[in-house]
Amino acid sequence: RFMKQLIVSPAPHAHSGDSVRKNMLLVIAALLPAYIVSVIEFGWGALITTAISVVACVGFEWLIAKFILKQKPTICDCSAILTGLLLAFNLPSNLPWWIVIIGALVAIGVGKMTFGGLGQNPFNPALVGRVFLLISFPVQMTTWPRPLGFAGSYVDAETGATPLALLKQGIKGGDSSIVSQLPDLWDAFVGIMGGSLGEVSAIALLVGGIFLICTRVITWHIPVSILATVALFAAVTGWCGALPEGLTTAQYVAMTLCTGGIMLGAFFMATDYVTSPMTPWGKIIFGIGIGLIVMVIRTWGAYPEGMSFAILIMNACVPLLNHIRPKRFGEKKK
Repeated sequence: RFMKQLIVSPAPHAHSGDSVRKNMLLVIAALLPAYIVSVIEFGWGALITTAISVVACVGFEWLIAKFILKQKPTICDCSAILTGLLLAFNLPSNLPWWIVIIGALVAIGVGKMTFGGLGQNPFNPALVGRVFLLISFPVQMTTWPRPLGFAGSYVDAETGATPLALLKQGIKGGDSSIVSQLPDLWDAFVGIMGGSLGEVSAIALLVGGIFLICTRVITWHIPVSILATVALFAAVTGWCGALPEGLTTAQYVAMTLCTGGIMLGAFFMATDYVTSPMTPWGKIIFGIGIGLIVMVIRTWGAYPEGMSFAILIMNACVPLLNHIRPKRFGEKKK
């Protein structure tokens, strides 16, 4: 006689005993191997930057929910902690503390809570904060510390060009001298090189990403399509003879995959539940688009890295990609 009211909450929707908090904790656990390597490489800088970012993100989310949105704070779902951790992974370890706080405010206040909180944000919050800082503070955001461990200080660490910057210089200028300045493939794979916290260890990020796929927190579609597209684009670049003398196609492909934010973006940023497509084919197209945009920016753009811009651009395409759905059983073709 009386129908029960059906209440549908915003995405992400979990089932089969899963919960948002459980999945967030699994992603945080998957990031720990890369974070340990970052702490070993950058020492106190990695610890301080991460602590400031996480505390600021959690604090801003609580304050905005409590006093502006007038709703119950949702910091217990651990999404703010993950946002702070991912933001820190996209920053130099010697970034001034006040810039980190500004990035956290933009990530949470603009990228997440402006749209109503978790499940309603169209763009990845951590990347919104990172791109804002990159545009607002380009010098500080592109001053990369070299790995010095705990011997280096927080703000006075020795800095140098990243492998991506060297590759871009070599390709655009035809400078073959950059080949001798590049780290060898093993160092790039393990993480003995300069960059942000999330750039230093491809193998640690790969292990974490495989863990997420095996635990079914994410699917293979987005990471594999991104990595395959990037590798194919890099290979074509080499086959066309665009590489500086002394750099082989195989070396360029491997260096492209192991340096920059490719691994972090493919497994941990692009796979965000809220800002990625729901269907398998949508995810594959999403990943291919990210891979193409990344390589276009890296090859011809002003920045040596393009993962953040690529993911945000494809985030905007997600509503369109969600229209790519398999036909229901028995549905007639139109």
